[in-house]
Amino acid sequence: MFKGLTQAALAAGFLASSALAGWAAGHAEITLRATANSNENDEDYDGLVVFKNYVEAASNGKVAVELFIGTQLCSNGTECIQGVAEGSIDIYISTSGGAAGLFPYVQVLDLPYLMSDDRVAEAVLANGSTFMQSMQDSVLETSDGAVRLMTIGNTGGWRNFANTERRVQTPADMSGLKMRTVVADLPVQLVEAMDASATPIPWPELFTSLQTGVVQGTANGITDIMGMKFPEAGLQYLTLDGHSYMGALWFMNNEQFSGMDDATKRVIVDGFYQLQQATFASPKRKSIQAYEDFVAGGGDIYVPTPDEKAAFAAAAAPVYDWFGSNVDGGPAALEALRASVAEVEARINAVREAEMQ
Repeated sequence: MFKGLTQAALAAGFLASSALAGWAAGHAEITLRATANSNENDEDYDGLVVFKNYVEAASNGKVAVELFIGTQLCSNGTECIQGVAEGSIDIYISTSGGAAGLFPYVQVLDLPYLMSDDRVAEAVLANGSTFMQSMQDSVLETSDGAVRLMTIGNTGGWRNFANTERRVQTPADMSGLKMRTVVADLPVQLVEAMDASATPIPWPELFTSLQTGVVQGTANGITDIMGMKFPEAGLQYLTLDGHSYMGALWFMNNEQFSGMDDATKRVIVDGFYQLQQATFASPKRKSIQAYEDFVAGGGDIYVPTPDEKAAFAAAAAPVYDWFGSNVDGGPAALEALRASVAEVEARINAVREAEMQ
């Protein structure tokens, strides 16, 4: 009985906020143009829908949010972030690779084996953490006050090594594999540290590249692997090494945000929190069916033992040195991330121990 009442109340609240969201478009004092270079099956879209619905309802229609999914407003990270800086775009979500051309230090999110699981990653990326404060300060400074980093969510779970040739249990099993990377330096360094051959290839070309043998593997989350039907191109072996959390950086035009009154700013800040939580949850739900479909299609999934995971981390050590020596702002970003991870792990372990008593 209580469950039914709760569901009814939630449904009524959702309908009311959805109705207000629709009404807001014609009565808003502020209209925010938000874009994601993705599609409606992506975690980015899930986050934007939650953000739009929350902000329009919580502002009582004062703020309207227009969504532009795909390349309607801009086509790549650099172009889109420049649009945010100039004010033609109010909100944009980027991967770390997409933002690296303007904010190179955000590639710290791609450094492998620094965050162990979702619980740690989500706490490290919470606004107010040592790491997030460092990133937000750096983005404002680098953009000369034009762009704010509002939050970091998730866009696809964790990156894992996958290939067409064989099960990978240790770094030695990576030797000689032709691995696709994004068009960025850091992923190339990681693949080469594993004694594999790195080939930067744009995302739209990956299916054909796997199918024709131009590359034999990639590093992606399971939802991307299944969404792009990579098993049909021969991708059959997946190693859940979880080497990097697929962070999604949400940027906003600083002039637009700074010009709002405090009540509206609070709505926007809380809206980004809601968005972040939605993107944290979305890959977890979607990955359940994706893993089932991968195995049902003949896919092989391997989970490294703790010792094997440690061997992967040891093999990746040269990447940290490269990052510190070659990436502007890299040392400070890495120091902030490591400090946050240490703080979070200590807190989580203390809570976990107390809960286990």
